[in-house]
Amino acid sequence: MSPSSAGTPPAIETRGLTKQFDEVRALDGVDMSVPRGSVYGFLGPNGAGKTTALRILAGLARPTSGSAFILGRDVVAATNEVRSLLGFLPDVPGFYPWMTAPEFLRFSGELFGLGGAELEDRVGALLGLSGLEGVNNKIGGYSRGMKQRLGIAQALINAPELLMLDEPTSALDPIGRKEVLEMIGALGGRTTVFFSTHILSDVERVCDHVAILNKGRIVTQASIAELKESRGEDRVVLEVEGPSGDGLSGDGRAGDGAQVDGAPRLAGLLKGSSWLLNIEQTGHGRLLLAVADLPAAQRAIPQAVAELELGLRRMEIEEASLENVFVELVGESAV
Repeated sequence: MSPSSAGTPPAIETRGLTKQFDEVRALDGVDMSVPRGSVYGFLGPNGAGKTTALRILAGLARPTSGSAFILGRDVVAATNEVRSLLGFLPDVPGFYPWMTAPEFLRFSGELFGLGGAELEDRVGALLGLSGLEGVNNKIGGYSRGMKQRLGIAQALINAPELLMLDEPTSALDPIGRKEVLEMIGALGGRTTVFFSTHILSDVERVCDHVAILNKGRIVTQASIAELKESRGEDRVVLEVEGPSGDGLSGDGRAGDGAQVDGAPRLAGLLKGSSWLLNIEQTGHGRLLLAVADLPAAQRAIPQAVAELELGLRRMEIEEASLENVFVELVGESAV
């Protein structure tokens, strides 16, 4: 029975998806829904079960229990039909090193029954998308970044409705990562992209939705904006000095009048504010504030500093990030 008969089904939907390997439960009742047209980050620390989930969704492994649907089709009952609708790039893709990129893409297209002008048009378009147009040397001499971009192009040769990528940037240098992320970002709106990663910055850069997997379980899933708004917190870093230049000297060390520290006085005045979640003193003259309402904090802090006749040396805003949410839900050791 396919999911959500009313309306268009999600690109991916899982219900109680479980995979057991002897004594190890790699997936433990995963419920997930991936909207069509989204760039969806499947985020989690190494060993969380991401690759196992992708292999099941691609029809390369069977679940122990539960169900999974791709574009409304059961991945277990309709494996060949599902495979024709998706593109998949494993974490360690394989290539024929003696081929050129056009030869490899033509070969891949022929496996899907493509040929003639249609195949040549797709090969040309994908070479342009991957930045490999005009590159005629053998794949064996490609960099890791070039191979990953070619792998994504190969996964798109059948014009899939869903593209699944397993850790596509994990082994790349900064330039290679940038190139691959730009390619993924360019696919937004053309097809649904679902990619697993443990790199938080990659998800923040290109994704609009995310699910966080930890120890085989989904701990949260939402749009990036909703996740930051509901679980993240903005922070404000402050440095103040005493009324007569007391506190910090120009180089950040204690100077004349250093016995006067305005930070405790400021903390005392700000405590109890409706916009303040937490406040801590992190050094002489320094405060770290967690705030629930950043605009209110931006108005109130300078007023409080002026009221106490302190000098405001630094006011730096650190807006809520996916890293804050990830650490809260998974733990610092996984970052």
